[in-house]
Amino acid sequence: MSALLPGPGISEDLLTVPQVMARLQLGRSAVYDLLRTRQIASITLGRARRIPAHALTDFIRARLEQDAA
Repeated sequence: MSALLPGPGISEDLLTVPQVMARLQLGRSAVYDLLRTRQIASITLGRARRIPAHALTDFIRARLEQDAA
């Protein structure tokens, strides 16, 4: 599991669902659908869902490439 965690000196920003909603300009249900279908990677901390910033960036990049094709 340590391979999934950032190493020393690497800061990984974790976003909340409302932050992802704001960045994507989507509603709560739409964001949770993206998380449920694993289109955007997330982690669960207790009852809270957090989205690594790189996961959101990867999702946006993939959608841009998909739309360009």
